[in-house]
Amino acid sequence: MNLLALDTSTEYLSLALKLGDNIFTHYQAAGSASSQLVLPQIQILLDSANIKLGDLDGIAFGAGPGAFTGVRIASGVAQGLGYGANLPVVGINTLTAVAEESGQDKVVVCLDARMGEIYHAALIKENGVWLEISETKVCKPQVSPVLESKDWVGAGGGWAAYKEVLMQIYSNHLSQSVNNVLPDITPTAEAILRLAQPVFEAGQAKPAMHAMPIYIRNRVALTTLEREQGLRL
Repeated sequence: MNLLALDTSTEYLSLALKLGDNIFTHYQAAGSASSQLVLPQIQILLDSANIKLGDLDGIAFGAGPGAFTGVRIASGVAQGLGYGANLPVVGINTLTAVAEESGQDKVVVCLDARMGEIYHAALIKENGVWLEISETKVCKPQVSPVLESKDWVGAGGGWAAYKEVLMQIYSNHLSQSVNNVLPDITPTAEAILRLAQPVFEAGQAKPAMHAMPIYIRNRVALTTLEREQGLRL
């Protein structure tokens, strides 16, 4: 199965192309330039694999939550390319992608949602499938859901931004391993690819017109005062 995956939900542009058993990737800190770089870099990736867009079986994308503009870019690119080449699409929750990228089986994912908030989910991997023990939400780190069980691993940039607060909540629930917090993990296209492939294989991908972002924050704009204070969505 030939698949393309992309994510622009964070400051990184992440691409992965699966061609049979071969994987071609691109990963860079692009920031707001992702909108200009994503299509040229996809073409470079296709050229490096000597394949055309129409030779793919589908497109997977990081649907969010994440940066408002970023998740719109990813869904828009997936929709446009998929519609033009008549390819189905699969949107993947970026918090699940972080859990997958961590390589762990019990993960408290926290991504920095700006404005003093985090995107949060607690996930357990059972029989190769990720289950949400605490559903994806946006919240203040101080009111992150309390977990009853132990041996969790923290992952995602929210752990770097709000480590002190999160450790107060989860210190007794984290694994005793030295590496029980992985703040540098991001939702990569490779993780999205692994999560999306079973969906494509099961024939559950959707037509490109259904490539939509996952929004869990109602606000999509800042006030003038908030912008002057340097806040970001």
